[in-house]
Amino acid sequence: MKNHTILAIETSCDETAVAIINSNREILAHEIISQTEHKIHGGVIPEVASRAHMEHLGYLVKNAIKTSGLNFIDLAAIAATSGPGLIGGLMVGTMMAKAISHAIKKPFIAVNHLEAHALVIRLLHKVEFPFLVLLISGGHCQFLIAQDIGKYIKLGKTLDDSIGEAFDKIARMLGLGYPGGPIIEEFAKHGNGKRFNFPRAMIKRQGCDFSFSGIKTAVKILLKRLKLNERNICDICASFQECVSDILLDRVNNAITMAKSLNFTLNDFVISGGVAANNFLTENLKKHIYLNILSPPKHLCTDNAVMVGWVGIERLQRGYINSIDFAPKAKWSLEDYIY
Repeated sequence: MKNHTILAIETSCDETAVAIINSNREILAHEIISQTEHKIHGGVIPEVASRAHMEHLGYLVKNAIKTSGLNFIDLAAIAATSGPGLIGGLMVGTMMAKAISHAIKKPFIAVNHLEAHALVIRLLHKVEFPFLVLLISGGHCQFLIAQDIGKYIKLGKTLDDSIGEAFDKIARMLGLGYPGGPIIEEFAKHGNGKRFNFPRAMIKRQGCDFSFSGIKTAVKILLKRLKLNERNICDICASFQECVSDILLDRVNNAITMAKSLNFTLNDFVISGGVAANNFLTENLKKHIYLNILSPPKHLCTDNAVMVGWVGIERLQRGYINSIDFAPKAKWSLEDYIY
């Protein structure tokens, strides 16, 4: 099979990233800037994010081409995250990809951000379809059966906050800053995870939907009567992680049962998305789940352009390319992944 090389762009939230990757699984360049402007706000401000993408994207593309040692004409296609995400950022990245595609007369590939998280593991390991996916990030929390490229069955999702949102909001309550995930994990290492019994929403119920808003409320109530010192902060972080871990384990077991009921034989379970970088959560699942559990390395769990490039490769090999008039989508579920 011919070796294809793709330039990929990721601008769906607060990372501006460009990668050049080929079908031999070689990452020829990866440029990324994580926007720090949002830390003072405790969350991502969409307009600020889109302006930062506009400022950084052009020179990241130039740097990636220079690092790779290639010319634009050497590329087989241009891929960009075109949804779901913050519409301003999606427009910046998609328009840049379209402009390059038009200029060099090579195909444009619109990538679904969720599929990029789900499939990046296939860049790193031999994972055959079908497999079970748990996407856990700042904006998404759902179980999927990945049947094939562009073909997914959603088994469950969060009914309110995503796991990443819960981490961010609780970190903000504790005055720990943004993003909350890495900070809470670090404080939790020094805390007693059994001290506070936060509510395990949805546990013992059928299905594999999630709910995390109750944990946030419980922490808020607790803080009204608890002095905010280092010991209490560490114990809250550790107890919160224990709670989330228990919820995940219960929901994963249900997801496996649901997959069996649909006559799927699964060997691999992929955990992906920013929260998959949390070692405590992933290691606890590995202790209790019989499937082969795989996660990308931390730098490929959070938003990046390598995962976008890999989906671009997989789609190009299938002949799945897009019209230059494809419109970015702020909401774009994998069940609606039709071209």
